[in-house]
Amino acid sequence: MPNAIGLLRFALLPVFLVIEFSSDTGVEASAAIIYAVAAWTDYADGIAARITGQYSRFGALMDPIVDRLLVICGVVVCWYHDLLPRWALAVLVARELFMLLAGQYVIRQGRELKINMVGRWAVWPVMSAIFLAICGVDTVADVLLYVGLVLTLWATALYVRDARPSTSA
Repeated sequence: MPNAIGLLRFALLPVFLVIEFSSDTGVEASAAIIYAVAAWTDYADGIAARITGQYSRFGALMDPIVDRLLVICGVVVCWYHDLLPRWALAVLVARELFMLLAGQYVIRQGRELKINMVGRWAVWPVMSAIFLAICGVDTVADVLLYVGLVLTLWATALYVRDARPSTSA
């Protein structure tokens, strides 16, 4: 069940992009609904995994990748339609790409990157900013993007700190 939800989230991304790139303004109700479903079902797959006790390595790896791709797709759309400040979007997408690469590196080293609470807190304002921008709610979207960006960079610093190999003997 959790993996099916994750695969559904992944399958919604190209649909979202096709709708948005077919739009003249980027403010599209159908795209906003698809983005919201893809974002909110992130919680659904986690809850489903806990309730059913269904944990898989595939799901554990897929979930953060789909999260990163969802943010990157939203950023690309917002950049293309100039819906949010581009400098902030550039920082955000650079962070997302860094986390994709760093996460893969840490996994290849046989270590695990544990999710930190600041990272969990950062998800809501970032995805909400993208959603609200697609809905045309500019000022609130901008504020949430800045809040999410601060939390995201803070979480990234914590991930880098926690991923460093210990030097204790």
